[in-house]
Amino acid sequence: MPELVARVKQLAHTYTPDTVQVRRHIHANPELSFEEHNTAAYVRSVLEGYGLEPVAMAETGLVALVQGRNPEKRTIALRADLDALPIMEANEVAYKSKKDGVMHACGHDVHTASLLGAARILQEMRGEFEGTVKLIFQPGEEKFPGGASLMIREGVLQNPAPAQILGQHVFPMLPAGKVGFRAGMYMASADEIYITVKGKGGHAAMPEQNVDTVLIASHLIVAMQQIVSRHASPKVPSVLSFGKVEAKGATNVIPNEVKIEGTFRTMNEVWREEAHKRIKKLAEGLCESMGGSCEIDIKKGYPFLKNDPSLTERTRAAAEAYLGAENVVDLDLWMGAEDFAYYSQEVPACFYRLGTRNEARGIVSSVHTPTFDIDEAALETSIGLMAYAALQELAAKA
Repeated sequence: MPELVARVKQLAHTYTPDTVQVRRHIHANPELSFEEHNTAAYVRSVLEGYGLEPVAMAETGLVALVQGRNPEKRTIALRADLDALPIMEANEVAYKSKKDGVMHACGHDVHTASLLGAARILQEMRGEFEGTVKLIFQPGEEKFPGGASLMIREGVLQNPAPAQILGQHVFPMLPAGKVGFRAGMYMASADEIYITVKGKGGHAAMPEQNVDTVLIASHLIVAMQQIVSRHASPKVPSVLSFGKVEAKGATNVIPNEVKIEGTFRTMNEVWREEAHKRIKKLAEGLCESMGGSCEIDIKKGYPFLKNDPSLTERTRAAAEAYLGAENVVDLDLWMGAEDFAYYSQEVPACFYRLGTRNEARGIVSSVHTPTFDIDEAALETSIGLMAYAALQELAAKA
């Protein structure tokens, strides 16, 4: 479809300057998870300017439909997220965050601006395709329980129900102009573990009179490693890490309790449930065997993200047609988590990566850092590819 590629590329080139300004406005005015009221109002105004009719969902989320000819034939969903992170921006740029301690350090400003740009292209082309493109702007990707879960609960995957859903995420390890794909399991589930080890504190010089919570906690952290090393299949990626240990004792004081916090991540929902049970059983049993006890709370977070193989193959082919095969790369497994995973558990999904790096300009920082930024040339890639992939999927026979 060389004519279609040329048509979309021409529109993407035309609308990139406006998309850059949209991205800069959102970047300069970030809002934390589930507080995106002004961001949602701004997105609404942009969509209405395109002639679309957005509907509020999950308080600060929005949904809009781009309807082509025969709109009931098929529906494809495209998703972006609105929220920022509690990080103080260190970049000295014209669009630097105006809010102290709040920054779009994960690229959600890019995702939102990109979906708006793609929507503009699709709206202009609505007489040239059949079906409907559902635009999903969700809140709270960065904060449990995840805005995707709330949007799904409120019916975002209904009326009309999308046959597939596409999403993209900035990837500062990949140069601008390139994109990356991986079929099958791609990103991990993410659960938070909170353990309070309880014993009997006292003078460290009289250990026989105490139940040493620090010693118990130390054994527990080491013993927990067998959950993955001896119970998880080597074929299933799994990580169990503890990043916080709080023992408010002293050189000569054993505390009454020790708090431990960690994360468990994997890419198999059956094993995930089994691991939770094993973690709880091991913690309680070990603490009891050493004369103490524990309270354990496992907060179940996002599920693992799976990319539908057929959809991913088609979307990758669309990317190769649009960008050239040399600009499409394979991705490795990623143990980070994303609440797009909720959508992937409900409908066939493809979550791909958008290159944003430019070493010549020093744009190399990772996400979730105070110096994260993008090469804005990536926006022309993102809006065009997202629109083209949606059009190709609407025309697919799958």
